Amino acid sequence: MSKLYEKLRDQLNQEKGVAMATVVRGIEHVGAKILVFPGKRTDGTLGNAALDARVIEDADHAIWHGEADTHTYTIEGSTGTETYDVFIEGFPPPPTLVIVGAGHIAIPLTTFAKTLNYRVEVIDARAAFATRERFPHADELIVEWPDEVLERMDLNPSTSVAVLTHDPKFDEPTLKVVLSRQVGYVGAIGSRKTGEERNERLKKQGLTDEQISHIHGPIGLNIGATSPEEMALAIMAEIVAARHGKDRTAASSWKK
Repeated sequence: MSKLYEKLRDQLNQEKGVAMATVVRGIEHVGAKILVFPGKRTDGTLGNAALDARVIEDADHAIWHGEADTHTYTIEGSTGTETYDVFIEGFPPPPTLVIVGAGHIAIPLTTFAKTLNYRVEVIDARAAFATRERFPHADELIVEWPDEVLERMDLNPSTSVAVLTHDPKFDEPTLKVVLSRQVGYVGAIGSRKTGEERNERLKKQGLTDEQISHIHGPIGLNIGATSPEEMALAIMAEIVAARHGKDRTAASSWKK
């Protein structure tokens, strides 16, 4: 097994995103490969620096969309125009749902997310709420201030964050961290009026209108939900919609 394939295997075993690109047609370098990691780090080369640069952009996109397709590139070389076909295959990490706030809605939301094969992490600074008795299906329960935990986490376009604390001292520091990273979905509980007031406070704390536009608030699709279970269903449906590009806000633009 070549070193590139070993690194691809290791990345997949660690459940981290990666893409592999291979030249399948061209004047030269057929069979050359390059691995592209999140953040556009690379290993290997396709034998042409200009081609590498073009492919890296498309491979970075493919990581988060799980795409596999052949792309055609026209490159100006020393002998004139050269055309290459490059097969790019992206391998996104498994989807993760981070639930901030271990209240009543978080319990059925965890169940729905696990049914849809999400990794679920529940964060709450209140130890009485974040317990195994309440969240037997969560992959991880973290009793800490959410913003401090999120600062350390690998947040990426395969990550969804549902902020369910309904308390400014928790949700505003959390949103400041999350909105500075490229996550696939950010939702915050609260009425439209509550959201507008929160957004104004976030602006005063330095967030831009573009960052704030990524917040889904009120969180969840409008299905007339009243019970915690129905609210959890509405939230999970919105998360899935965002993941598949069927989004009602600008949040999905992280992945475009």
